[in-house]
Amino acid sequence: MIIKNKPIWTPDNSFLLKYKAECELGTYIIGQDLKQELINLAEDFHNDEYFYNTDDAYLRMDFMENCVRLTKSPYYNKPMKLMLWQKAFIETLYSFKMSETGFDRFKKALLLIARKNAKSETCSAISLSEFIVGNEGADIVCSSNDDAQASILYDAIDTMRKLIDPFDEDTERNRQRILNKVSNTKIFKLSDRTRNKEGRNIDFAVIDETHEMKDNIIAKSIEQSQSLKDNPKMINITTEGFVVDGYLDDELKKAKAIIYGEDDSISAMRFLSWLYTQDSEQEVWQNRNSWYKSNPTLGQIKKWEYLDEQIDLAKKSKADRIFVLSKDFNIKQNAVESWLNIEDYSYKAVYDIEEFKGAVCLGFVDLAETTDLCVAKVLMMKPNDNTKYIFTRYFIPRSKLEVDNDDHDAGAKYKEWTEQGLITVCDDNEVDLAEVADWFYKTLYLEYDIRLYKCGYDQRFSKQWISRMGDFGWSRETEELEMILQNAQTLNNALRLVEADLKSQLINFNENPVDKWCFKNACLKVDDVGKALCVKAENAKKIDGAVATIGLYEMFRRHRTEFKMIVNQQKGGKNE
Repeated sequence: MIIKNKPIWTPDNSFLLKYKAECELGTYIIGQDLKQELINLAEDFHNDEYFYNTDDAYLRMDFMENCVRLTKSPYYNKPMKLMLWQKAFIETLYSFKMSETGFDRFKKALLLIARKNAKSETCSAISLSEFIVGNEGADIVCSSNDDAQASILYDAIDTMRKLIDPFDEDTERNRQRILNKVSNTKIFKLSDRTRNKEGRNIDFAVIDETHEMKDNIIAKSIEQSQSLKDNPKMINITTEGFVVDGYLDDELKKAKAIIYGEDDSISAMRFLSWLYTQDSEQEVWQNRNSWYKSNPTLGQIKKWEYLDEQIDLAKKSKADRIFVLSKDFNIKQNAVESWLNIEDYSYKAVYDIEEFKGAVCLGFVDLAETTDLCVAKVLMMKPNDNTKYIFTRYFIPRSKLEVDNDDHDAGAKYKEWTEQGLITVCDDNEVDLAEVADWFYKTLYLEYDIRLYKCGYDQRFSKQWISRMGDFGWSRETEELEMILQNAQTLNNALRLVEADLKSQLINFNENPVDKWCFKNACLKVDDVGKALCVKAENAKKIDGAVATIGLYEMFRRHRTEFKMIVNQQKGGKNE
């Protein structure tokens, strides 16, 4: 064992202890996870298995503050000035040494921090310091799920490099790597799409946005490549995400087990957990100062105004609430959550279809599985009235009327709804899509003189329906029929508009009980960029009516201007 003279460490000569002291004084507000980790680290100053030496940390921080220039507006080309939390993190990462070998204690680090808190800029600067003042001949990796995400770190490092060495005198970049010509240290990218992930010889790695990873393939490949290194480092930087039981969930379980003393294994002592987390969701809504817990740069880099706006959006929209809690406050959200509250669609609003004789409408069909529930909807409006009046017809095969089926167990009342005239029952074992097309012509047009302006459709199972609609004069070629892709990119805005209009009671769906059942079943899935899609929570619970309403609103969004012009000009019936 290497015998070291241990200096007395205090907040005056250790950024780690200074940060801990300032947090205890209330200068900085942190959550319980980080609070406990700082207590553990302070206790480890007295653990004979380690000694503390800040030389490596100070070398890197000195380089970062005196050489590194920032890469993003409004701080572009300005010198980096490290905040106390950054100094504490970097010092901790490099200063704990193993008494037996003298090598660095921490091989892995998990930095969980909300978006827009300089995590990428911080780790880009650490990586560049390794590139310039670290070991000669080292391999440094920027990693993530895909090349685009890995490039965020990689390009930031390269921009910092060019601001220091604009003429490539000591360093250079080509298509494969960034090279230090003096030390032969290299920086390259590694992602899920990279071939031959194994067989590398990596000294230092930063893995970005690991919340998207379903498994640990990339991380494990990097760890294995570091097995021959004396002082390997792998830093995992991320926000929370939506992948359930993925790589990040596993790492957080390990991290919290270590923090709260449930894991004291050999691997645990080499794992640094630095988690900026809220202590509850409730405090986010009730205590504005608690936002510091997941946003340590709040007021310095991240703006109060921005978070206030995000909270306001989150109060109005379920999709925004899910995204903001995950990305701005590191509160794990389920992959799928209920979309609407009962009060959102349980208000009094009825109309008589006779009011719309002579009107023009927009339509949408969700054809789904032809052996299942299908739905056709039209949207109508009145002059100088923002209310959307929605008229719906559902279609089922006769087999769905049997009591013994999954839909009945999930709350479907097909027989009752059929008797109310809300559902058309097809005699075959599957829905005849020609009957769906017939409804637009025979019921809407011939019976009520309601004329279809444009109609959207789901691309699946649509061939028979399109053919029959063509018999009535509506076709894709003349642009009356329009395919609506069923993905979050396409339907996100329409979904949010439906939710807002329901909350404002601007949708009159005649209190259709089948619609209410579908609204109740509908769940929300939010992707990593905040786009939302209506999905099922359980296969037995139908959401076709909710999906069709969103598709109908997408048609309204696309053709709103010309449709409203037609509505305001229309004559006849009670619309005059």
